[in-house]
Formats: sequence, C-alpha cells, structure tokens
Amino acid sequence: MTAQRSLKDLLAEHPFFQGLDDPYLELIAGCARNVRFNAGSYIFREGEPATEFFLIRYGRVSIEVHLPERGTVTIQTLGEGDVLGWSWLVPPYRNQFDARALTLVRALAFDGACIRNKCAEDPRLGYEIFSRFARIIAERLQATRLQLLDMYGAAPRRQPLHA
Repeated sequence: MTAQRSLKDLLAEHPFFQGLDDPYLELIAGCARNVRFNAGSYIFREGEPATEFFLIRYGRVSIEVHLPERGTVTIQTLGEGDVLGWSWLVPPYRNQFDARALTLVRALAFDGACIRNKCAEDPRLGYEIFSRFARIIAERLQATRLQLLDMYGAAPRRQPLHA
C-alpha cells in the first residue's frame, strides 16, 4: 500500500518550488488542489478570466494561439515539471493563450486570488513567487518570438546608408 503524499510534499518535490521555505510551501498548499484533464480538452481559453495556474505532474499540454489566416499555432509544449499559466498574476487577469491537454494531464491547480492575497500579506513570499513567474513569462515570450520567426522568417537586414 502506498502512502498518500500531502500537497505540501508534492510542492516541495516540484522544480518550480524547490528551495522555498517550508512555511511558504504550507501556505501555498492551502491554495492548491489536484486536477485532471483528458486528452483534447482545453484547460483554459484565450480571453477568459485567468483564475488559476497549474504545476504539471503528468502529461503534455500545448500552449496555442489562433491566427486568422493560419489557424491554430502551437507556441510551446509543456510536460511534467512545467508551470502552466501566468496571466492570473497580471491585471486584467485574462488568459493570453489557449492551453490544451495533448494527453491525459494530472496537475496541481492553484487559486490565483488566494496566492495573490498570501503574497500581499507577506512581501517576501510575493517576491519569491513573482521572481519565479518572471522566468516563466520570459520563457513564454521567447517561445512566442521563436515561433513568429519560424512562421514569418527573419526580416532582412537593412543596409546602412552612406553619405
């Protein structure tokens, strides 16, 4: 028989929260719940209210955007150990992309308002969370940039004008 691990234990094992102090893990665990998504289902859609973020424990998720003349474009594919969703952190709290389960996905879902409140109460926790999410946001921006370069090609370099 396998012992069931607590949410705090699952957080401590996840790369995103490695090194975070135990009292903070305990606080954050109070905002978490286990979720499951079947292959093909949308976890969230662009433009919808962003109320949660997810730590992927199992499965693969496609971050997508719909372009009028190109259809659905995959920006990035995430898997075990990755974090999904950052829009809950930045007003107006709207999802910037679609997220679709490519396989069965098991994750921890975190209530964004709950996390924001805990961060407001403890600025050190807020700094820790925001610092970690800043890396995620930068990674998504870079993935989007690379996807755009792939789709449209690099712009030709302008030749300098000589007087």
